[in-house]
Amino acid sequence: MVTTAPTPLEEKLLALAGSVPDPELPVLTLAELGVLRGVRLASPDRVEVQLTPTYTGCPAIEAMSADIERVLHDNGVAQVEVRTVLSPPWTTDAITPEGRRKLAAFGIAPPRPTGPAGGPVPVDLAIRCPHCGSTDTTLLSRFSSTACKALRRCESCREPFDHFKEL
Repeated sequence: MVTTAPTPLEEKLLALAGSVPDPELPVLTLAELGVLRGVRLASPDRVEVQLTPTYTGCPAIEAMSADIERVLHDNGVAQVEVRTVLSPPWTTDAITPEGRRKLAAFGIAPPRPTGPAGGPVPVDLAIRCPHCGSTDTTLLSRFSSTACKALRRCESCREPFDHFKEL
């Protein structure tokens, strides 16, 4: 497989597609969430976009695709094909540092880095409260408003909060 560096136009289209807010976590863009894999100019009026869902059953993938198509159509691209790419799978390590900062500012504990595959297992199991910073937190439910989040409560400030689970 031969890959080439993106052209300046593909970089511009990638930035446009990446600026689309995530439908479930609108505080993050798709680029910050790390689900946008690439944009390729297939012909002068046709663009192919590669998108990887956070998990195979992610219900937001259709909304993400439609929003990307709309943004690119609004910027003069006549034909847009959004393809779902499952390999390599998305992991929470794809969330950018800015995305992690925004999650915490929004009151969602960001996922902890998982490290390289086959690498050392992290021993820090504490989840930091996004409101007060305490690590004295309790798991209330393995699932929260979406399947990728758990519901926790801080034992210091007593505030409940979502934790974006590591994948």
